[in-house]
Amino acid sequence: MPIRIQLDDMLWRRRMTLTELSERVDITVANLSVLKTGKAKAIRFSTLDAICRALECQPGDLIAFDPEGPADED
Repeated sequence: MPIRIQLDDMLWRRRMTLTELSERVDITVANLSVLKTGKAKAIRFSTLDAICRALECQPGDLIAFDPEGPADED
């Protein structure tokens, strides 16, 4: 999919672990891991809102479009 999730980059910039983010936004580490690895097919706006608040960032800091990325096969 040409949409890339840059959660790892933002966590590194904020010096925060996935576990710490999980505790702050009340989302399981497993669900955040699916998002972080790019395996998620969707994200709720409420989840995106909670992550952006915890990381003090904009949605565009977490989501990028890569036109060279593989197309979604669904």
